[in-house]
Amino acid sequence: MSNKIADYDAIVVGAGFGGIRSLWELGQLSLSVKCFEAGSDVGGAWYWNCYPGARTDSEAWVYALNFAPGVKEEWNYSERYPSQKEVQQYLGRIVDKFDLRKHIDFDTRIKSAHYDDERRIWTVTAANGTSVTSRYFLPATGPLSVAKAPPFPGLKKYTGKWYQASSWPQNDVDLRGKRIAVIGTGATGVQIIPKVASVAKQLTVFQRSPPYVLPGRNYIIDENQAEEIKRDFDSTLQAASDHKAGLAMKLPERTVKGVADAEKIRQIFDAGWECGGFHYQFETFDDLFTDAESNEVASEYIRQKIRSIVHDPGTAELLCPKYPFLSKRPPCGHFYYEAYNRSNVKLVDISKEEIDLYEKGIRTISGDEYEFDIIIFAIGYEAATGALTEIDVRGSQGRSLGENWAKRIDTFAGVLVPGFPNLFLICGPHIPFGNMPVVVEIQVNWIGKTINYMEKNKLTGIEVNTETVDEWSVQLEKTFNATVFAESSKASRSWFVGANIPGKPQNVLFYFGGVPAWASKLEEESTSEWASMRFFL
Repeated sequence: MSNKIADYDAIVVGAGFGGIRSLWELGQLSLSVKCFEAGSDVGGAWYWNCYPGARTDSEAWVYALNFAPGVKEEWNYSERYPSQKEVQQYLGRIVDKFDLRKHIDFDTRIKSAHYDDERRIWTVTAANGTSVTSRYFLPATGPLSVAKAPPFPGLKKYTGKWYQASSWPQNDVDLRGKRIAVIGTGATGVQIIPKVASVAKQLTVFQRSPPYVLPGRNYIIDENQAEEIKRDFDSTLQAASDHKAGLAMKLPERTVKGVADAEKIRQIFDAGWECGGFHYQFETFDDLFTDAESNEVASEYIRQKIRSIVHDPGTAELLCPKYPFLSKRPPCGHFYYEAYNRSNVKLVDISKEEIDLYEKGIRTISGDEYEFDIIIFAIGYEAATGALTEIDVRGSQGRSLGENWAKRIDTFAGVLVPGFPNLFLICGPHIPFGNMPVVVEIQVNWIGKTINYMEKNKLTGIEVNTETVDEWSVQLEKTFNATVFAESSKASRSWFVGANIPGKPQNVLFYFGGVPAWASKLEEESTSEWASMRFFL
């Protein structure tokens, strides 16, 4: 339905997986569209996160899009876990294949998006002053795109160089022979540390809370396996869509308590550990997420692995998490624990004391001083909501998204927000916790169906009612509280609940009921012709 009042039918913010998939979807509906991207090229998080060692934790055969014939021809990852460079190149090839680049304005950061109740349009304004209007607003800003700012007052005094992993320079950074500190041991730190260790004169890692790091078991994909992957491309991604975490893995259909033999339990864990990556948590036992005793067996197995890999007993114990496995997303490591066996690597435990920067480096509250040439901050992200609340988004009657979400985060299935007509979230809060490309496919396909329904029926707006949102909130809490880490994720400062951001209200930010259950909820809505929604004529 054409509406000449607006400059475009739809505006998309972000040119990562979600934004690219949205551009194609909207194009299939013959809608005019404009995309704004803060980076200088496509990729989203895969543009900015070009730090040493950056790569996926999902396997190459599921870290892909599958929205149209010809997409799989652009798949040519060379490793089991594709590097940042390869993921960005992959997205670039898709954008060029489908001629989507013409819709994107790069180096353009969005400052605000305001909805006009009377005209029923969105006005989107960039930091450079550019302002355009649209009927539909699709922020595809990603769940992990706004990094925590370094919370150290002494940073302004520090005279050495410092870098934040989430905005690593596009040009090479010379780390050779330097005294380097890495602050943070989440997924980013786990990837950076082994790479820095091999070139630094001295690497000191400052750790507040140790992660459970699973071995990645990365390898080169040869031409025979690449041929097999492309041959099975459709069925593999369908299998991933049917898996609760969006991965092409099989449910083990057994529990720790259901296997009486301790040696057999160990062998099953051995198989998952040796397979590498997320196979350990998804293909060993079904009850690791829901039974505390079974989870502790899995947790202690990993601790024993850490103790066997790390030579120094004191360092090994500092690297052993004491909270339940899965309280935080376990990263894949590529010789992470082995890095601590190097003579030039030192681990500093800061779980019980604060640190700050001074002129020459880092100082603990107790008075210990460490001098560094370079400090690298790998301190995490404001997950799910950060990028959306960083933009001044105002919906019906001028209500602020940021102010609303400071009290309570409310959505319908992570797609629609009450009081914000024609705003379709992509990879924001309340989506399933899992492999993002698979989630993106399902989410954007549903958004496309919804907009197509509106266009065909000449409807000018859509809004979700509060009862539907309340029902989803109950389901969100119920599935989260059914896990063994509902409480421990808060204590361990997990970004699952925003506990890694000081002062941020702790809310469940992701849906833990699984991808299929979430997809069924969306499908139920569309097959009922959006019975839970309110449309405007």
